[in-house]
Amino acid sequence: MSNALYYGDNLDVLRHSIATESVDLVYLDPPFNSAAGYNVLFKAPAGQQSEAQIEAFEDTWHWTNAASRAFEDVIQSRHTEAATMLKAMRSFLGENDMMAYLAMMAARLIELHRVLKETGSLYLHCDPTASHYLKLLLDAIFQPYFQSEIIWKRTSAHNSAKRWGPIHDVILYYTKSETFTWNKVYQAYDETYINAFYRHQDTDGRLFRLGDLTGAGKRNGESGAAWRGQNPTAKGRHWAPPRKFPGGENVPKATLEALNYLDEIGRIFWPAKDGVPSFKRYRDDMEGVAIQDIIEDVPPLSPQAKERLGYPTQKPLALLERILSASSNPGDVVLDPFCGCGTTVHAAQKLDRQWIGIDITHLAVSLIERRLKDAFPGIRFDVNGTPKDLAGARDLAARDKYQFQWWAVSLVDAVPQGGKKKGMDRGIDGIRWVRTGPKDEFEKVLVSVKGGENVGVAMVRDFKGTIERENALGGLFITLAEPTREMTREAAAAGFFETSFGQHPKIQILTIAGLLAGQKPELPSPGSSEGFKKAQRESSITKQGKLI
Repeated sequence: MSNALYYGDNLDVLRHSIATESVDLVYLDPPFNSAAGYNVLFKAPAGQQSEAQIEAFEDTWHWTNAASRAFEDVIQSRHTEAATMLKAMRSFLGENDMMAYLAMMAARLIELHRVLKETGSLYLHCDPTASHYLKLLLDAIFQPYFQSEIIWKRTSAHNSAKRWGPIHDVILYYTKSETFTWNKVYQAYDETYINAFYRHQDTDGRLFRLGDLTGAGKRNGESGAAWRGQNPTAKGRHWAPPRKFPGGENVPKATLEALNYLDEIGRIFWPAKDGVPSFKRYRDDMEGVAIQDIIEDVPPLSPQAKERLGYPTQKPLALLERILSASSNPGDVVLDPFCGCGTTVHAAQKLDRQWIGIDITHLAVSLIERRLKDAFPGIRFDVNGTPKDLAGARDLAARDKYQFQWWAVSLVDAVPQGGKKKGMDRGIDGIRWVRTGPKDEFEKVLVSVKGGENVGVAMVRDFKGTIERENALGGLFITLAEPTREMTREAAAAGFFETSFGQHPKIQILTIAGLLAGQKPELPSPGSSEGFKKAQRESSITKQGKLI
């Protein structure tokens, strides 16, 4: 299986492109308008509502035809337990935003269960606003293989006027069967624990704590015999020399021989006064603490974090690495059906897993492409669902001009700018920061995208004014239609800008047909990862975004 990104509704992609029992691990962090408040989510919608769907940075759900169809899909499915649970939820909740969300999620969770291998696992990341309902759905679909409810402390503090500060997310962990992949993963010991227990120091400076050489209960034979003046039987115990430590494989099987061996290699601590000997458990022998279901040692991304891409809800790479390390092996297939800014697929690539990412926005898909290429130079993967020819580009432009703009911006390695609100983009659809000097010196080149069939010279003049207003080096004018001769002359009249790498046209007109044929803008190289991250930090769309 090739690594792949899919643009499209994940329900359609799952049903038509992902084979049954082909995935080892699913992680999903579905968007949900929890910030709107608990009561709002249960308010029945009034008046005409838009179709319940996820669009870029819009994670609200409404009970409309789409939600009703999702409900009927589940009821008509072969998964009778899920259908029964969803009916009960509708009877209790009615037809409101929460019910719309649950109906849409139920249809997708059934498909995710189908594509999982028998040894596979699913992790669903959510907040406490809806976690109890999602858990009921998962119980119905994955019964009886609930494994853990994991709590991730996502922030250190949150001021709330009339309730306990909400500082955690919930991650629900299920498996498809009783036989599943599980690897021991350890986290570092807390310094408080080290200071409290590893209070002894050997002559070579190694810290150690005291461990038992005996076990509870009396035994016959060597286990109950006296050794070097110590009689465990008298204290109701027996000798039980440890063997699970580095070098423990060399400990003799015979009990008294084992004790002598441990003493010879310096693993037994003798008190200054007569007393019971103990086993030395060295700090550097220990792998750490086995991962627990409360995660406090993976902090949220700070504004200064190197991996931060500009999304408020971006999850730390370390969190996904821990999940993938525990429940998958190198070469396994990892699927994220709401892949957002691509943290899951990034972690999968880093840990040598195969991966599939799905998102319903070109914005997410194009940014993940750039993120992966920036983090893993030379990486190869498939991108499905994006236009491959001029006819596909025209179709996308006709269906959704914003998706078309975001896709077109990705063709020139730029980051989208602006959003769907009128006037938000200020005439700028993307920004590409280019290196202008031998060091990490960057200046911005603006991108304007025109998906209509009628373009004219006035658009180029307006773009020239925007470049001057924004104090940018230059601009890339991308058009679906062929430019007029006057447009080409106006662009040429703008002249050139200079960098340490030479002269470059101040305004370049690029056609979608040319870009699809392999044409590249005449610019210095995109530069280092810092240039890409700078573009994301500057983008107004990422400042308001909710990608994960």
